[in-house]
Amino acid sequence: MYNNIDQKHILLKGDILFLVYFSVLKSSPLAFIIIISALSISLLLGLVLHEIVHGFIAYKLGDPTAKENGRLSLNPLAHLDPFGSSLIFFVGFGWAKPVPVNPNYFKNPIKDMAIVALAGPLTNIIIAVLSSIPFLLGLLIPTHPLVPPNYADLIVSFSKLSPANLFGLFFGTITFINATLAVFNLIPIPPLDGFKVLLGILPEKVVNNLSSLEKWGPGILIVLVLMPFLSNGSISPLWWFIAPLRDMFINFFASSMNDWSFMVNELLK
Repeated sequence: MYNNIDQKHILLKGDILFLVYFSVLKSSPLAFIIIISALSISLLLGLVLHEIVHGFIAYKLGDPTAKENGRLSLNPLAHLDPFGSSLIFFVGFGWAKPVPVNPNYFKNPIKDMAIVALAGPLTNIIIAVLSSIPFLLGLLIPTHPLVPPNYADLIVSFSKLSPANLFGLFFGTITFINATLAVFNLIPIPPLDGFKVLLGILPEKVVNNLSSLEKWGPGILIVLVLMPFLSNGSISPLWWFIAPLRDMFINFFASSMNDWSFMVNELLK
């Protein structure tokens, strides 16, 4: 029944994780706990550390704003955004409260701001690489819950084969989510980090023209996030951008993440 699984059809839908949750909870409460734990850790590491590093790099470049506003704290409550952060449990990516940065403190405001912005996604990539070490060493097989609901039983059945597969689900979810967060934040739409990085590499004349778009960025981003919900998953511009680049990253340090045929062969033994 799994031979025709096609990764191209694993697209983001507004209700996908909820339906997967119900399927997994019904079949394997332990796998459900593993998934929720991995998502929670991804939220704490992938979102909170992302913002702390922004503030820390800004501080090292001469801007004390983040430190003065308590944004170098390890307390998650200082960073999490009620709407943006909770999205990680619904769609697999999200955001925290942006760290306040005053580029007037920088020697080179545009270039230094780009460095501060790039530090966040690089943090997510580092987390993804660290969580993928068991896969790189060949100790575990990575899986993740961001699959169509009717394929959730494949993940559950595979995770039940051994405790090692449950660990593979745990670390695989953290790897997958943080690779997703890195690519999501590199999208060149304000207020995402990718926009600041883009400004840092463009000519000054172009930067001045693009800067005027910043006030429209949050609204555009919200519309793009909501499109899959409003279109029943048929229109997902963010996911069309995220998926191929995320998979490119994953192929470097967890190439078997999307190797469904391996799981199928294990289950058919």
